[in-house]
Amino acid sequence: MTQAQLAARAGIVAPVLSAYERGRREPGADTFLRIIAAAGFEPRWQSVLDPTVQGRRLADVLRLADALPHRPRPMPRMHLRSA
Repeated sequence: MTQAQLAARAGIVAPVLSAYERGRREPGADTFLRIIAAAGFEPRWQSVLDPTVQGRRLADVLRLADALPHRPRPMPRMHLRSA
């Protein structure tokens, strides 16, 4: 697809799309989503947990790990040959 075709599908003019591509302008969120859709992509949003919530969950996991029984294995013995 040409730049002009993509711009037309997104409802903007080709020179504006060119300016976005060259970094001379930045599209708004609405325009950005229209360009993505016009190019045939579907954005998927994934929510990110609040850092406080992530910290609490990590602390919970670490507490659970500490509660597990620890059974250290003996270190393997190394046999060294003398030269």
